[in-house]
Amino acid sequence: MPNSALQLQEEVVEQVEPILRVVDLHTWFEIRRMGFFKAGDVRALDGVSFELYKGETVSIVGESGCGKSTLAKTILGLHRPTKGELYFQDSNLSDLSKGELKQYRAKVGYIQQDPYGALPPFMNVSRILEEPMKINGITDRAERQQRIKRVLEEVKLSPIEDFLPKFPHMLSGGQQQRLVIARAMILEPSLLIADEPVSMLDASVRVEILQLLQKLQETHNLAIIYITHDLSTVRYFSERIFAMYGAKIVEKASTEALLNNPLHPYTKALFEATSDPDAENLKTFKQVPAGEPPSLLNPPSGCRFHPRCSQMIKGLCNVSEPPEIQVNGEQNVACWLYDEKQR
Repeated sequence: MPNSALQLQEEVVEQVEPILRVVDLHTWFEIRRMGFFKAGDVRALDGVSFELYKGETVSIVGESGCGKSTLAKTILGLHRPTKGELYFQDSNLSDLSKGELKQYRAKVGYIQQDPYGALPPFMNVSRILEEPMKINGITDRAERQQRIKRVLEEVKLSPIEDFLPKFPHMLSGGQQQRLVIARAMILEPSLLIADEPVSMLDASVRVEILQLLQKLQETHNLAIIYITHDLSTVRYFSERIFAMYGAKIVEKASTEALLNNPLHPYTKALFEATSDPDAENLKTFKQVPAGEPPSLLNPPSGCRFHPRCSQMIKGLCNVSEPPEIQVNGEQNVACWLYDEKQR
């Protein structure tokens, strides 16, 4: 086979094969009483599956405590899964040695929610960006300096010479978050995990940060997992949206399909709770489900959302866990309301 044809075939395979596969992932945290006696498990993740492709952005939305950040930290390798598999470029993370896990983490950038707490106050910008390269064996000082200048230019922290000696407290909130993004990009990752990267910033700065992430994705063909509880930002930034509730994904769909026609009662409730800039619409209270998210120490049987769901089918939703059902060929929803056998 000619080299050009072989190269084309490899590019097609690369586009089809997912960069990340999450298969029935469970992450439980053991609770002990008095340090000795097991009192139960917090089921922070309880059966999550999806695939992510190179150059794609997936948004994961849901209330606080639904398992979004635990999912991110499990993918990063900071938590070991209790059950299930994680595959990154066909490598099973559970099979990696300590050295291989270090190499894997260098390929995954992490953008924290709070830039104020994510940056060491005793390091200046130059040292903050140089530290990951030293840890990962980049010994050439000239290469380190070249990477630092390039990444600072990309995140629009210029003039570069003015920012290099500055410490985090000398930067604004938006500049700090740009520095966090620069640190995540300094090792040239192929996957970026952004855990609510704009929730701590002023509204005027949020759009700039999202536009920056979008530009980085286009430039480097990055795969991005964007974690947020704010549905108002996902429409500008993602190809697909996953809605999480009670440590499970309850709906998966393309951004357009989910925004135009959310199916799961919980996804609909998220839209009802989204801020509305039209003052006329604020005169009436929106109907949002009463109650609190379920305890992950003792989750309810059946559908996790059934105690708060006005459409709950008694004897079914509160007893049996719903399967993932495909609707309209483009949306997957874990809800008995869409099971034709139950209609």
